[in-house]
Amino acid sequence: MSIHTALSITGLGALSALGSDVASHYQAVLARRTPFRKLGGLLGNDSPHAHRPGAWIGERKLLINRKWSPATMAALHVAREAVSAAGWRDDDLRDAALVIGTSRGNAAGWLGPWPGRRPFKLMAASNTIHSEPCSAISIEFGITGPNHVLASGCAAGLDAVGIAMMMVRSGAAPRALAVAVDLPLVPLLLDNYHASGLLADAMALDPYHPASAGFIPAEGAAAMAIEPAEGKFSRLLHYGCNSDARDPVGIPADGGRTPELFEKALALHGKPSAICPHATGTSVQAVADPASFRRAFPADPPDLHLLKPFIGHTIGASGLLESVILARFLEEGKLPPNLPGLHAPDGFNLPHEPLDASGPIYKLSHGMGGHNALLILSPP
Repeated sequence: MSIHTALSITGLGALSALGSDVASHYQAVLARRTPFRKLGGLLGNDSPHAHRPGAWIGERKLLINRKWSPATMAALHVAREAVSAAGWRDDDLRDAALVIGTSRGNAAGWLGPWPGRRPFKLMAASNTIHSEPCSAISIEFGITGPNHVLASGCAAGLDAVGIAMMMVRSGAAPRALAVAVDLPLVPLLLDNYHASGLLADAMALDPYHPASAGFIPAEGAAAMAIEPAEGKFSRLLHYGCNSDARDPVGIPADGGRTPELFEKALALHGKPSAICPHATGTSVQAVADPASFRRAFPADPPDLHLLKPFIGHTIGASGLLESVILARFLEEGKLPPNLPGLHAPDGFNLPHEPLDASGPIYKLSHGMGGHNALLILSPP
């Protein structure tokens, strides 16, 4: 199989404040519905973050289990949805590759108590390790093939898809399941995000507005079943990543080496019909994103389709969760609409309607430390 062979997305799973399945996410975006509420509704009004916006999974019972952590339960939920949609049976699962992306691992449930769940000793394996969701999925599904965990910050979800694609294309596995999860609404994590000046105060997210100065933290998980199958499936064409090698935590104002990812993608697959950027809402991202797009597309830049204004920033799950939403729209040959009223960077369009997807779609994620990741999807 060629390293450039297009792969099919045969199953999808999604869990966030927008709902507990892919259909609810699709319908929420079509309806331009957002889930943001004051964090006091989750953490209590005595929380120092009570006035700030957040987005959390409504069905809390989905996250509670006597054995597995809340993040693991979220990962299992989306994995089941994707596997069911793909129609994979025990024999299909046995030799599949499994790749998990997460930034904060099992922080939820051991950095602090989790309501309704019995306490665990702080260092009790597997409760405190990043790999618990991966181990749990392999145990519950009987997956004995290649098994990987990625913790590349906010790019982890997109990287999980990329590594899964490599596994299938290299022949290491006949199919792969990519999963990403993060539950960042934990007091200690929120304290540190706030201390770094990263959290938004406004109840709506407008990533490229000049006054935008922070992201809205959100819980989320997503899964994608990937295989070389024929049929009316959304496709995965390409994955690439690189490093800016310039700052331990920041983002270069000129977009760093992201345009170099575009150059290779353009040579292989042509100009995108749209870009779904990382677009977190932080002030540095609001400068870096448009700068990198202008360098890569100095004339006639592609339309931008922003998904964090619908779901918030689900940290390590964000790249895969947004890719799942994109893939669902691409099944219909469409692109997701933008929320009305969003500020567009000079020279760029943010369409408000679900336009036709006429070619490849570029999805970007960035992790602290200068890690850039690019995924290219296409309609069937």
